Amino acid sequence: MSNVQHPGGISRRTLVKTTALGGLALAAGGFPLPFIPKSLAAQTSLPPSSPERIIWSACTVNCGSRCPLRMHVVDGEIRYVETDNTGDDNYDGLHQVRACLRGRSMRRRVYSPDRLKYPMKRVGKRGEGKFVRISWEEAFDTLAREMQRIIKTYGNEAIYLNYGTGTLGGTMTRSWPPGKTLIARLMNCCGGYLNHYGDYSTAQIAAGLNYTYGGWAEGNSPSDIENSQLVVLFGNNPGETRMSGGGVTYYLEQAREKSNARMIIIDPRYTDTGAGREDEWIPIRPGTDAALVSGLAWVMITENLVDQAFLDTYCVGYDEKTLPAGAPANGHYKAYILGQGDDGIAKTPQWAAAITGIPAARIVKLAREIASAKPAFISQGWGPQRHSNGELVSRAIAMLPLLTGNVGIHGGNSGAREGAYAMPFERMPTLENPVQASISMFMWTDAIVRGPEMTALRDGVRGKAKLDVPIKMIWNYASNCLINQHSQINRTHEILQDDNLCELIVVIDNHMTSSAKYADLLLPDCTASEQMDFALDASCGNMDYVIFADQAISPRFECKTIYEMTSEIAKRLGVEQQFTEGRTQEEWLRHLYEQSRKALPELPDFDTFRQQGIFKKRDPDGHFVAYKAFRDDPQANPLSTPSGKIEIYSSQLAQIADSWTLEKGDVIHPLPVYSPGFEHYDDPLREKYPLQLTGFHYKARTHSTYGNVDVLKAACRQEMWMNPIDATPRGIVSGDTVRIFNDRGEVRIEVKVTPRIIPGVVALGEGAWYDPDTQGIDHAGCINVLTTQRPSPLAKGNPSHSNLVEIEKV
Repeated sequence: MSNVQHPGGISRRTLVKTTALGGLALAAGGFPLPFIPKSLAAQTSLPPSSPERIIWSACTVNCGSRCPLRMHVVDGEIRYVETDNTGDDNYDGLHQVRACLRGRSMRRRVYSPDRLKYPMKRVGKRGEGKFVRISWEEAFDTLAREMQRIIKTYGNEAIYLNYGTGTLGGTMTRSWPPGKTLIARLMNCCGGYLNHYGDYSTAQIAAGLNYTYGGWAEGNSPSDIENSQLVVLFGNNPGETRMSGGGVTYYLEQAREKSNARMIIIDPRYTDTGAGREDEWIPIRPGTDAALVSGLAWVMITENLVDQAFLDTYCVGYDEKTLPAGAPANGHYKAYILGQGDDGIAKTPQWAAAITGIPAARIVKLAREIASAKPAFISQGWGPQRHSNGELVSRAIAMLPLLTGNVGIHGGNSGAREGAYAMPFERMPTLENPVQASISMFMWTDAIVRGPEMTALRDGVRGKAKLDVPIKMIWNYASNCLINQHSQINRTHEILQDDNLCELIVVIDNHMTSSAKYADLLLPDCTASEQMDFALDASCGNMDYVIFADQAISPRFECKTIYEMTSEIAKRLGVEQQFTEGRTQEEWLRHLYEQSRKALPELPDFDTFRQQGIFKKRDPDGHFVAYKAFRDDPQANPLSTPSGKIEIYSSQLAQIADSWTLEKGDVIHPLPVYSPGFEHYDDPLREKYPLQLTGFHYKARTHSTYGNVDVLKAACRQEMWMNPIDATPRGIVSGDTVRIFNDRGEVRIEVKVTPRIIPGVVALGEGAWYDPDTQGIDHAGCINVLTTQRPSPLAKGNPSHSNLVEIEKV
């Protein structure tokens, strides 16, 4: 017998020896072995079976990486899961891409008791989870018939593709963006659908930095930190959000070893990205990053520490001489900081200290550190922008690399999140959408209730002045955003329960999620292990890769692939040939692969790649440097902003601020100013709800994916973080069950009392599966019971970290 290694270094040979002793087989460390065949319960040797096959597959969830999984299959069953075994441990080469424990628990997802087994239709109220089994023929016929009725009655604009990233990295199985999915291809064959823009992860930063850099703001690859002297992370926590072998944690640590760069973490919570590896943690009140940056800018300007030549050459609106035509006098950034603008307030360190909770002396020191480090890698995660003032926050943080001239150079960064090298690889074509209208992905519940009232100037409708009809049908594919991941769950529940509003909800998923319980038609999807696909979108620093995610096992129960489902519906709608073009799923993959080989001739042939499992390619330039071409020659390589330069002052935002209808407290401004937003640290509502509640991405889950895996839940328990200064007066100690509540709902969960979060702030990991009792009180720790559906001003995005709550011991 070959000595094939199991996870943790346990070999098959060890498996035989330990099971021969009888009872529970344990490894040397006392842990149960990962898999013991049933037939070994009373035997001392392995029974005859088919030879073990090792099939390459992938974890394609929305964590920022895509990780290869090598499935060990015997007798059509996945026995255990390993990860990439190619490459080395050095990012200067083609390094290994090691899956984290989430991906390695894939077998538990595939064989979960929560798996959806066959098509079902609802028989109770939405949300009750009461269904009856139906045939696929009935499911397809019903769906096609209801689609045709809704299109005839309301038009295609009434059909909405909900946001979902449960299978983000796939090619055929891709679930986001909506316009790149198989459901979009199907709908485009039938007259189109109501689209959405933005996403729950990056709505505010994508909108905010669009007006600074033009388009999606790029960042340097994290491998380029080997050229940095200083790393400053604003709410950027790769130790928990990018922890796989394809993620940023690996690069950050290896690159810092080479450069010996200091690392400063600015965050309300002491995260695992620090965990003793940082040089300093600077705790900050949530939502006040723009005030901190303003205080830093005041020091840099008054002490002549800014890179004036960079600002003069590459930027618009820093001072009077680069202010665009039409801007008011003293409307520039320098005037705002020095108190010469409209508000007349100098943004001194003392001013910033009162807002942020960071001592003025530390602000002065930090400003000098950032200005003197050449170069400095300054980046922000997506937590700071997920606030009610998130667009302003994202633009403000980007001011630090602009003031210091760190953009477009090795070792620097743009102030955005880290970037990566990407190979050209063909995706499934999805045709054009005849419907021009789109809404913010966060506004779909409003579009159900008041669709025709939603306008471009008040609600951010794009493509037309207003919507004509409300949403009457929702496709919810690979998404728990129907309930679990969408804010203000109790309001969403009330809207969805009324099936006179939205008349048809189709959920396609692997498991009985919180959202699946709201389906009218519930269709069981195959997992990545049960079909063939390519896994892309690695976000992997200076190396990109493609995974051949082959079919490891036959589809379980009556599950079908998304391509099978949409092809059958297309047949019933009379568009089968246009949809399939006569190809099977494998034939499409072979077709797309040959197209990709034209741009990447070094790709092996299809069948060789299938055996190889993963194809890796290094960035030919060494490290990706955002805006390098612009920095080298701004005239030859202008940005896509109106001026072609970096816009500190945005005339477009000035026009939007003058024309849009905004709620009280909402601010859109041409400069990256500080505004507190709503439900902030100094809000009058704090008299009733004195604690700021912020969320964070929890390592036991990728959003809500893997949220039902028992071993991960046991390893990383869902707890609410609370500082002892807040806990002690309330008589709360670690392990107590507490009620977290505001006017939107109530959650009951155990508390973790820790100095790793600043006083006045509590934190709850997002993604826990909503578990309400008969009174609607959640007992799983689902933060979206407490978050608001009031959108941010510019992006109309989700301000899911801006919440005021009170906490009591149960």
